[in-house]
Amino acid sequence: MIHCDNLVKIYKVADLEVVALQGLDLHVEPGELMAIIGNSGSGKSTLLNMLGGLDRPSAGQLQVDGKDLLKFTEKDLVKYKRETVGFVWQNNARNLIPYLTALENVELPILLQGRRKRERALELLEAVGLSHRIKNRLNQLSGGEQQRVAIAIALANNPKMLLADEPTGSVDTKMANQILDLFRDLNRRMGLTVVIVTHDPLLAKKVDRVVAIRDGKTSSEIIRKKSYADELAELERGVQVDEEDSHVEYAVLDKSGRLQIPGDMLQTIGIQSSNKVRVQVEDGRIVLLPPEEKE
Repeated sequence: MIHCDNLVKIYKVADLEVVALQGLDLHVEPGELMAIIGNSGSGKSTLLNMLGGLDRPSAGQLQVDGKDLLKFTEKDLVKYKRETVGFVWQNNARNLIPYLTALENVELPILLQGRRKRERALELLEAVGLSHRIKNRLNQLSGGEQQRVAIAIALANNPKMLLADEPTGSVDTKMANQILDLFRDLNRRMGLTVVIVTHDPLLAKKVDRVVAIRDGKTSSEIIRKKSYADELAELERGVQVDEEDSHVEYAVLDKSGRLQIPGDMLQTIGIQSSNKVRVQVEDGRIVLLPPEEKE
């Protein structure tokens, strides 16, 4: 679904150049539920904007659903945003019109598709669990309910891919879990490819794969050995789920042979991220060691 190769984005402000992405590689399969995590300024929101057709890369390759976004005209981008991608923002003001009801908010984007708006809007609100709140306006809905309306709006154009930028940032932990469960349900039920950008590493338990971005590059991945649904089924059968065995972590080796190791791993063996390390091959493995071994 998504192929990013050596993706670069440089913003120019007056005489200054800010490199937001510097050679990022990312590949996402159709129907995958994944999260992109990283600190502020790591480039994750820049990546999301480019995947959504809201910004253009400075260099590299970017393909979504077989389409080369670098070759898109403005007309192509409009068609792409209408037919391929749906957006959910952290700020509800970007998703919702406050003086309309939940139903009217969802009906509005459906008008662009020329479909039966009322029937389709009711289906979407039922899909996100809000069929009982269709006549309520924005100020009558909780933050979590507003975000559910926003998700229904993002689904209005029948997108193949759903992009969510910090969708749980403005709700409490309980509601955040419910929203993430909803994303997972829509992913499984509709076959949607879902990409969630967040700073919350706890999302690893709710998605199939987590990709960490550091300094504008992919730095590591966490891939679930079992799906969340499989773990729930095991729990229902009384099978003990081994939390420590539910994830496997990968570091990403770029085309220049550079490898970024998570800082917490380096600290466990007494290595600071700015230090040199000794590298040697043992039994077919590449081993990292502190500059001087401790007796």
